[in-house]
Amino acid sequence: MKQLDITNVFEFITEKIDMGLCAIDDSGRVIVFNKKMRELTGESLEQVTHRFVSQSLDFNLEQNMLQKVFASGQAISHVKQTFWNENGEEVSLINDYYPFTLNDGTKIAIQFSRDVTQQEFLMDRPLSRYGAPLTFDIITAVSKSMKQVIQQAKIAAFGRIPVMLVGESGTGKDMIAEGIHHELVEKNDRFITLICRRNEETLLTQIEKYIAEEKKYTFFAERIEYLSMPAQERIIELLESYQDRHHVFIASIGEDPIDLIQNGRLSKNLYYLFSNLTIQVPSLRERREDIKPFIDDYFARRRSNYGIHIKGLAPEVEELFLTYDWPGNLKELEVLLDDISALLTNEDFVDMTLVPAYFKWKLNKAQPISHDTANLFDFSHQELQPLDEYMRKVEDHYIQYALQLNDGNISQTAKSLGIHRQGLQYRLKRK
Repeated sequence: MKQLDITNVFEFITEKIDMGLCAIDDSGRVIVFNKKMRELTGESLEQVTHRFVSQSLDFNLEQNMLQKVFASGQAISHVKQTFWNENGEEVSLINDYYPFTLNDGTKIAIQFSRDVTQQEFLMDRPLSRYGAPLTFDIITAVSKSMKQVIQQAKIAAFGRIPVMLVGESGTGKDMIAEGIHHELVEKNDRFITLICRRNEETLLTQIEKYIAEEKKYTFFAERIEYLSMPAQERIIELLESYQDRHHVFIASIGEDPIDLIQNGRLSKNLYYLFSNLTIQVPSLRERREDIKPFIDDYFARRRSNYGIHIKGLAPEVEELFLTYDWPGNLKELEVLLDDISALLTNEDFVDMTLVPAYFKWKLNKAQPISHDTANLFDFSHQELQPLDEYMRKVEDHYIQYALQLNDGNISQTAKSLGIHRQGLQYRLKRK
Protein backbone atom coordinates (compact mmCIF):
# COMPACT_ATOMS: atom_id res chain seq x y z
CA MET A 1 0.00 0.00 0.00
CA LYS A 2 1.28 3.44 -0.91
CA GLN A 3 2.27 5.50 2.12
CA LEU A 4 0.51 8.85 2.12
CA ASP A 5 2.16 12.11 3.03
CA ILE A 6 -0.34 13.62 5.46
CA THR A 7 1.75 16.62 6.45
CA ASN A 8 -0.77 18.96 4.82
CA VAL A 9 -3.58 17.29 6.74
CA PHE A 10 -1.86 17.96 10.06
CA GLU A 11 -1.16 21.55 9.04
CA PHE A 12 -4.83 22.00 8.18
CA ILE A 13 -5.97 20.51 11.50
CA THR A 14 -3.47 22.61 13.45
CA GLU A 15 -4.81 25.82 11.93
CA LYS A 16 -8.50 24.93 12.25
CA ILE A 17 -8.56 23.41 15.74
CA ASP A 18 -10.18 25.57 18.43
CA MET A 19 -7.27 25.20 20.82
CA GLY A 20 -4.07 27.19 21.04
CA LEU A 21 -0.98 25.22 20.02
CA CYS A 22 2.65 26.25 20.46
CA ALA A 23 5.74 24.09 20.08
CA ILE A 24 9.40 25.02 20.46
CA ASP A 25 12.69 23.16 20.21
CA ASP A 26 15.43 23.23 22.84
CA SER A 27 17.02 26.28 21.22
CA GLY A 28 13.85 28.33 21.65
CA ARG A 29 12.88 28.18 17.97
CA VAL A 30 9.12 28.28 17.51
CA ILE A 31 8.04 25.49 15.17
CA VAL A 32 4.26 25.60 15.72
CA PHE A 33 2.15 28.65 16.60
CA ASN A 34 -1.34 28.12 15.26
CA LYS A 35 -4.15 30.51 14.39
CA LYS A 36 -5.98 30.09 17.71
CA MET A 37 -2.82 30.85 19.67
CA ARG A 38 -2.21 33.92 17.53
CA GLU A 39 -5.75 35.10 18.33
CA LEU A 40 -5.30 34.46 22.05
CA THR A 41 -1.98 36.29 22.38
CA GLY A 42 -2.52 38.88 19.68
CA GLU A 43 0.96 38.07 18.36
CA SER A 44 2.25 37.02 14.96
CA LEU A 45 4.68 34.15 14.48
CA GLU A 46 7.49 36.67 14.03
CA GLN A 47 6.62 38.44 17.29
CA VAL A 48 6.48 35.27 19.36
CA THR A 49 9.72 34.00 17.84
CA HIS A 50 11.44 37.24 18.84
CA ARG A 51 9.92 37.02 22.31
CA PHE A 52 11.16 33.49 22.94
CA VAL A 53 14.62 34.26 21.65
CA SER A 54 14.91 37.55 23.54
CA GLN A 55 13.25 36.10 26.68
CA SER A 56 10.84 39.04 26.90
CA LEU A 57 8.99 39.18 30.21
CA ASP A 58 5.60 40.20 28.79
CA PHE A 59 4.07 36.73 28.73
CA ASN A 60 6.79 34.59 30.25
CA LEU A 61 4.66 31.89 31.90
CA GLU A 62 4.65 29.59 28.90
CA GLN A 63 8.37 30.12 28.41
CA ASN A 64 9.06 29.05 31.99
CA MET A 65 6.75 26.05 31.72
CA LEU A 66 8.19 24.90 28.41
CA GLN A 67 11.69 25.21 29.84
CA LYS A 68 10.63 23.13 32.85
CA VAL A 69 9.33 20.47 30.49
CA PHE A 70 12.68 20.39 28.70
CA ALA A 71 14.55 20.17 32.01
CA SER A 72 12.40 17.50 33.65
CA GLY A 73 11.10 15.54 30.67
CA GLN A 74 7.74 15.48 32.50
CA ALA A 75 4.39 16.84 31.39
CA ILE A 76 2.81 19.73 33.34
CA SER A 77 -0.98 19.87 33.29
CA HIS A 78 -3.76 22.34 34.07
CA VAL A 79 -1.75 25.52 34.55
CA LYS A 80 -4.01 28.56 34.69
CA GLN A 81 -2.77 31.79 33.11
CA THR A 82 -4.47 35.22 33.02
CA PHE A 83 -2.82 38.07 31.13
CA TRP A 84 -3.44 41.08 28.90
CA ASN A 85 -2.58 40.25 25.30
CA GLU A 86 -1.16 42.45 22.57
CA ASN A 87 -4.68 43.57 21.61
CA GLY A 88 -5.29 44.93 25.11
CA GLU A 89 -7.71 42.11 25.99
CA GLU A 90 -7.70 40.16 29.25
CA VAL A 91 -7.36 36.45 28.46
CA SER A 92 -7.56 33.40 30.74
CA LEU A 93 -6.13 30.08 29.61
CA ILE A 94 -5.76 26.56 30.96
CA ASN A 95 -2.44 25.21 29.65
CA ASP A 96 -0.99 21.70 29.33
CA TYR A 97 2.69 21.20 28.49
CA TYR A 98 4.23 18.01 27.08
CA PRO A 99 7.74 16.89 26.08
CA PHE A 100 8.07 15.10 22.73
CA THR A 101 10.91 13.60 20.72
CA LEU A 102 10.83 13.63 16.92
CA ASN A 103 11.99 10.70 14.79
CA ASP A 104 15.36 12.38 14.19
CA GLY A 105 15.94 12.73 17.95
CA THR A 106 15.04 16.44 18.17
CA LYS A 107 13.39 17.23 21.48
CA ILE A 108 10.50 19.67 21.50
CA ALA A 109 8.01 20.97 24.05
CA ILE A 110 4.36 21.48 23.16
CA GLN A 111 1.80 23.78 24.78
CA PHE A 112 -1.95 23.18 24.48
CA SER A 113 -4.08 26.15 25.57
CA ARG A 114 -7.83 26.18 26.20
CA ASP A 115 -9.53 29.56 26.27
CA VAL A 116 -11.61 29.92 29.47
CA THR A 117 -11.90 33.71 29.35
CA GLN A 118 -15.67 33.72 28.96
CA GLN A 119 -16.17 31.18 31.75
CA GLU A 120 -14.02 33.27 34.06
CA PHE A 121 -15.96 36.37 33.11
CA LEU A 122 -19.30 34.71 33.82
CA MET A 123 -18.10 33.38 37.16
CA ASP A 124 -17.38 36.95 38.19
CA ARG A 125 -20.50 38.36 36.54
CA PRO A 126 -23.23 35.71 36.29
CA LEU A 127 -25.86 38.43 35.93
CA SER A 128 -24.44 39.38 32.52
CA ARG A 129 -25.56 36.31 30.60
CA TYR A 130 -28.26 37.99 28.54
CA GLY A 131 -26.75 37.58 25.09
CA ALA A 132 -27.36 41.28 24.42
CA PRO A 133 -26.06 44.65 25.61
CA LEU A 134 -27.16 45.30 29.19
CA THR A 135 -29.30 48.38 28.70
CA PHE A 136 -31.66 49.72 31.34
CA ASP A 137 -34.58 48.33 29.33
CA ILE A 138 -33.29 44.79 29.96
CA ILE A 139 -32.87 45.21 33.73
CA THR A 140 -35.93 43.89 35.54
CA ALA A 141 -37.01 46.52 38.06
CA VAL A 142 -40.52 47.20 39.28
CA SER A 143 -39.67 48.38 42.80
CA LYS A 144 -39.61 52.09 43.60
CA SER A 145 -36.05 51.85 44.97
CA MET A 146 -34.63 50.26 41.80
CA LYS A 147 -36.50 52.66 39.55
CA GLN A 148 -34.84 55.45 41.51
CA VAL A 149 -31.42 53.77 41.04
CA ILE A 150 -31.95 53.62 37.28
CA GLN A 151 -33.12 57.24 37.20
CA GLN A 152 -29.97 58.35 39.03
CA ALA A 153 -27.83 56.23 36.70
CA LYS A 154 -29.41 57.88 33.67
CA ILE A 155 -28.56 61.30 35.12
CA ALA A 156 -24.94 60.12 35.51
CA ALA A 157 -24.91 58.97 31.89
CA PHE A 158 -26.33 62.26 30.66
CA GLY A 159 -23.70 64.28 32.53
CA ARG A 160 -20.84 61.78 31.96
CA ILE A 161 -19.89 62.23 35.60
CA PRO A 162 -17.94 59.82 37.86
CA VAL A 163 -20.20 57.43 39.77
CA MET A 164 -19.70 55.36 42.93
CA LEU A 165 -22.05 52.35 43.17
CA VAL A 166 -22.55 51.08 46.71
CA GLY A 167 -24.20 47.78 47.51
CA GLU A 168 -23.83 44.23 48.76
CA SER A 169 -22.26 41.55 46.61
CA GLY A 170 -24.59 40.25 43.93
CA THR A 171 -27.00 43.20 43.85
CA GLY A 172 -26.30 43.91 40.17
CA LYS A 173 -23.93 46.88 40.41
CA ASP A 174 -22.18 45.64 37.26
CA MET A 175 -25.50 45.74 35.41
CA ILE A 176 -26.07 49.36 36.44
CA ALA A 177 -22.55 50.27 35.34
CA GLU A 178 -23.02 48.72 31.91
CA GLY A 179 -26.44 50.34 31.66
CA ILE A 180 -24.79 53.75 32.16
CA HIS A 181 -22.35 52.94 29.36
CA HIS A 182 -25.14 52.15 26.88
CA GLU A 183 -27.18 55.17 28.00
CA LEU A 184 -24.47 57.68 27.04
CA VAL A 185 -25.71 60.16 24.44
CA GLU A 186 -22.24 60.47 22.94
CA LYS A 187 -21.30 56.81 22.74
CA ASN A 188 -18.01 55.48 24.09
CA ASP A 189 -15.97 52.98 22.10
CA ARG A 190 -15.84 50.26 24.74
CA PHE A 191 -16.97 49.17 28.23
CA ILE A 192 -14.00 47.89 30.25
CA THR A 193 -14.51 45.99 33.51
CA LEU A 194 -11.57 46.16 35.92
CA ILE A 195 -11.85 43.33 38.46
CA CYS A 196 -9.92 44.70 41.40
CA ARG A 197 -9.49 41.34 43.12
CA ARG A 198 -6.92 40.33 40.51
CA ASN A 199 -3.30 41.33 40.02
CA GLU A 200 -3.34 45.06 40.70
CA GLU A 201 0.00 45.73 39.01
CA THR A 202 -1.34 44.35 35.73
CA LEU A 203 -4.61 46.21 36.24
CA LEU A 204 -2.86 49.56 36.76
CA THR A 205 -0.71 49.00 33.69
CA GLN A 206 -3.80 48.43 31.59
CA ILE A 207 -5.61 51.47 32.99
CA GLU A 208 -2.59 53.61 32.18
CA LYS A 209 -2.47 52.19 28.65
CA TYR A 210 -6.17 52.66 27.90
CA ILE A 211 -6.57 56.03 29.53
CA ALA A 212 -3.87 57.57 27.34
CA GLU A 213 -5.54 56.46 24.11
CA GLU A 214 -7.59 58.78 21.94
CA LYS A 215 -10.60 56.47 22.06
CA LYS A 216 -13.32 57.04 24.64
CA TYR A 217 -13.80 54.28 27.19
CA THR A 218 -16.16 53.54 30.05
CA PHE A 219 -14.14 52.13 32.97
CA PHE A 220 -15.89 50.11 35.66
CA ALA A 221 -13.63 49.33 38.65
CA GLU A 222 -15.47 46.50 40.39
CA ARG A 223 -14.98 46.43 44.19
CA ILE A 224 -12.29 49.08 44.18
CA GLU A 225 -11.78 48.69 47.94
CA TYR A 226 -9.89 45.45 47.23
CA LEU A 227 -7.00 47.48 45.81
CA SER A 228 -4.18 48.52 48.12
CA MET A 229 -4.04 52.16 49.20
CA PRO A 230 -0.99 52.87 46.96
CA ALA A 231 -2.90 51.41 44.00
CA GLN A 232 -5.93 53.56 44.78
CA GLU A 233 -3.77 56.67 44.99
CA ARG A 234 -2.19 55.75 41.64
CA ILE A 235 -5.66 55.58 40.08
CA ILE A 236 -6.37 59.09 41.40
CA GLU A 237 -3.20 60.36 39.71
CA LEU A 238 -4.17 58.73 36.43
CA LEU A 239 -7.73 60.03 36.46
CA GLU A 240 -6.60 63.56 37.28
CA SER A 241 -3.93 63.45 34.56
CA TYR A 242 -6.34 62.52 31.79
CA GLN A 243 -9.53 64.39 32.66
CA ASP A 244 -9.67 65.85 29.15
CA ARG A 245 -9.98 62.44 27.47
CA HIS A 246 -13.76 62.27 28.07
CA HIS A 247 -13.64 58.77 29.50
CA VAL A 248 -16.39 57.75 31.91
CA PHE A 249 -15.35 56.34 35.28
CA ILE A 250 -17.53 54.13 37.47
CA ALA A 251 -16.47 52.32 40.63
CA SER A 252 -18.26 49.98 43.01
CA ILE A 253 -17.79 49.13 46.67
CA GLY A 254 -19.52 46.55 48.82
CA GLU A 255 -19.82 48.42 52.11
CA ASP A 256 -20.55 51.87 53.49
CA PRO A 257 -17.85 54.21 52.12
CA ILE A 258 -17.40 56.02 55.45
CA ASP A 259 -16.74 52.70 57.22
CA LEU A 260 -14.28 51.70 54.50
CA ILE A 261 -12.44 55.03 54.83
CA GLN A 262 -12.27 54.74 58.62
CA ASN A 263 -10.95 51.18 58.34
CA GLY A 264 -8.23 52.23 55.89
CA ARG A 265 -9.66 50.24 52.97
CA LEU A 266 -10.84 53.14 50.81
CA SER A 267 -8.90 56.26 49.93
CA LYS A 268 -10.73 59.39 51.02
CA ASN A 269 -9.41 61.21 47.96
CA LEU A 270 -10.64 58.43 45.67
CA TYR A 271 -14.08 58.53 47.25
CA TYR A 272 -14.25 62.31 46.84
CA LEU A 273 -13.29 61.89 43.19
CA PHE A 274 -16.31 59.63 42.63
CA SER A 275 -18.65 61.33 45.07
CA ASN A 276 -20.20 63.62 42.46
CA LEU A 277 -22.86 60.93 42.44
CA THR A 278 -23.09 57.99 44.84
CA ILE A 279 -25.81 55.46 44.02
CA GLN A 280 -26.93 53.00 46.69
CA VAL A 281 -28.06 49.73 45.05
CA PRO A 282 -30.50 48.04 47.48
CA SER A 283 -30.32 44.40 48.46
CA LEU A 284 -32.90 41.98 47.10
CA ARG A 285 -34.52 41.51 50.53
CA GLU A 286 -35.23 45.27 50.50
CA ARG A 287 -37.11 45.03 47.20
CA ARG A 288 -38.88 41.70 47.25
CA GLU A 289 -41.34 42.90 44.61
CA ASP A 290 -38.48 42.50 42.07
CA ILE A 291 -38.05 38.76 42.78
CA LYS A 292 -40.98 37.37 40.80
CA PRO A 293 -40.47 39.62 37.73
CA PHE A 294 -36.80 38.59 37.69
CA ILE A 295 -37.75 34.90 37.81
CA ASP A 296 -40.41 35.35 35.12
CA ASP A 297 -37.87 37.13 32.91
CA TYR A 298 -35.30 34.38 33.54
CA PHE A 299 -37.67 31.59 32.46
CA ALA A 300 -38.89 33.64 29.49
CA ARG A 301 -35.30 33.78 28.25
CA ARG A 302 -34.88 30.05 28.87
CA ARG A 303 -38.01 29.30 26.83
CA SER A 304 -36.83 31.56 24.03
CA ASN A 305 -33.23 30.33 23.95
CA TYR A 306 -33.68 26.61 24.67
CA GLY A 307 -37.26 25.80 23.68
CA ILE A 308 -38.19 24.42 27.11
CA HIS A 309 -41.75 24.30 28.44
CA ILE A 310 -41.22 25.69 31.94
CA LYS A 311 -43.78 28.34 32.85
CA GLY A 312 -42.58 29.32 36.31
CA LEU A 313 -42.64 28.31 39.96
CA ALA A 314 -45.24 26.20 41.70
CA PRO A 315 -47.11 28.17 44.42
CA GLU A 316 -45.22 26.60 47.35
CA VAL A 317 -41.84 27.30 45.74
CA GLU A 318 -42.85 30.84 44.81
CA GLU A 319 -43.84 31.54 48.41
CA LEU A 320 -40.50 30.12 49.53
CA PHE A 321 -38.56 32.38 47.18
CA LEU A 322 -40.54 35.48 48.12
CA THR A 323 -39.94 35.03 51.85
CA TYR A 324 -36.25 33.99 51.72
CA ASP A 325 -33.75 36.77 52.56
CA TRP A 326 -31.33 36.13 49.64
CA PRO A 327 -28.04 37.06 51.34
CA GLY A 328 -26.33 36.60 47.95
CA ASN A 329 -28.93 38.83 46.28
CA LEU A 330 -29.64 38.54 42.52
CA LYS A 331 -26.48 36.53 41.96
CA GLU A 332 -27.60 33.87 44.43
CA LEU A 333 -31.07 33.79 42.88
CA GLU A 334 -29.79 33.36 39.34
CA VAL A 335 -27.27 30.67 40.29
CA LEU A 336 -30.09 28.79 42.04
CA LEU A 337 -32.28 29.11 38.94
CA ASP A 338 -29.37 27.79 36.86
CA ASP A 339 -29.10 24.73 39.11
CA ILE A 340 -32.85 24.16 38.86
CA SER A 341 -32.79 24.54 35.09
CA ALA A 342 -30.11 21.85 34.83
CA LEU A 343 -32.66 19.38 36.24
CA LEU A 344 -35.59 20.37 34.01
CA THR A 345 -37.03 17.91 31.50
CA ASN A 346 -40.69 18.33 30.52
CA GLU A 347 -41.95 20.06 33.68
CA ASP A 348 -44.29 23.02 33.39
CA PHE A 349 -43.64 24.31 36.91
CA VAL A 350 -40.78 24.09 39.38
CA ASP A 351 -42.02 22.16 42.42
CA MET A 352 -40.17 21.27 45.63
CA THR A 353 -38.63 18.13 44.10
CA LEU A 354 -36.60 20.37 41.76
CA VAL A 355 -35.32 22.68 44.50
CA PRO A 356 -31.68 21.71 45.17
CA ALA A 357 -30.91 20.11 48.51
CA TYR A 358 -28.34 22.74 49.47
CA PHE A 359 -31.06 25.41 49.26
CA LYS A 360 -33.42 23.32 51.37
CA TRP A 361 -30.70 23.06 53.96
CA LYS A 362 -30.41 26.82 54.06
CA LEU A 363 -34.11 27.04 54.70
CA ASN A 364 -34.06 24.22 57.25
CA LYS A 365 -36.72 22.57 55.13
CA ALA A 366 -34.89 19.26 54.82
CA GLN A 367 -35.98 16.54 57.17
CA PRO A 368 -33.66 16.29 60.17
CA ILE A 369 -31.29 13.38 59.90
CA SER A 370 -31.54 10.77 62.57
CA HIS A 371 -28.17 9.58 63.74
CA ASP A 372 -29.80 6.36 64.93
CA THR A 373 -29.02 3.97 62.13
CA ALA A 374 -30.06 0.92 64.09
CA ASN A 375 -33.35 0.52 62.24
CA LEU A 376 -31.53 0.32 58.93
CA PHE A 377 -29.59 -2.71 60.12
CA ASP A 378 -32.09 -4.37 62.46
CA PHE A 379 -33.70 -7.21 60.47
CA SER A 380 -35.20 -9.09 63.43
CA HIS A 381 -38.68 -7.53 63.27
CA GLN A 382 -39.24 -6.89 59.63
CA GLU A 383 -39.69 -8.79 56.42
CA LEU A 384 -36.98 -8.72 53.81
CA GLN A 385 -37.24 -5.87 51.32
CA PRO A 386 -36.17 -5.94 47.68
CA LEU A 387 -32.44 -5.29 47.61
CA ASP A 388 -32.63 -2.20 45.40
CA GLU A 389 -35.28 -0.64 47.68
CA TYR A 390 -33.19 -1.27 50.80
CA MET A 391 -29.98 -0.03 49.19
CA ARG A 392 -31.72 3.16 48.12
CA LYS A 393 -32.74 3.85 51.73
CA VAL A 394 -29.17 3.35 52.90
CA GLU A 395 -27.88 5.58 50.10
CA ASP A 396 -30.42 8.32 50.87
CA HIS A 397 -29.48 8.25 54.55
CA TYR A 398 -25.78 8.44 53.76
CA ILE A 399 -26.25 11.30 51.27
CA GLN A 400 -28.28 13.31 53.78
CA TYR A 401 -25.59 12.77 56.39
CA ALA A 402 -22.90 13.92 53.92
CA LEU A 403 -24.96 17.01 53.08
CA GLN A 404 -25.20 17.86 56.76
CA LEU A 405 -21.45 17.53 57.21
CA ASN A 406 -20.91 19.88 54.24
CA ASP A 407 -23.58 22.42 55.23
CA GLY A 408 -25.69 21.54 52.21
CA ASN A 409 -22.96 22.40 49.70
CA ILE A 410 -23.66 20.23 46.65
CA SER A 411 -20.23 20.47 45.03
CA GLN A 412 -18.34 19.72 48.25
CA THR A 413 -20.69 16.86 49.13
CA ALA A 414 -20.29 15.28 45.69
CA LYS A 415 -16.52 15.58 46.01
CA SER A 416 -16.49 13.97 49.44
CA LEU A 417 -18.68 11.11 48.15
CA GLY A 418 -16.50 10.62 45.09
CA ILE A 419 -19.29 11.20 42.58
CA HIS A 420 -20.05 13.87 39.99
CA ARG A 421 -22.17 16.87 40.97
CA GLN A 422 -24.77 15.90 38.34
CA GLY A 423 -24.93 12.40 39.80
CA LEU A 424 -25.66 13.76 43.26
CA GLN A 425 -28.32 16.11 41.87
CA TYR A 426 -29.98 13.14 40.13
CA ARG A 427 -30.08 11.17 43.38
CA LEU A 428 -31.55 14.12 45.23
CA LYS A 429 -34.16 14.72 42.55
CA ARG A 430 -35.48 11.15 42.65
CA LYS A 431 -36.28 11.39 46.37
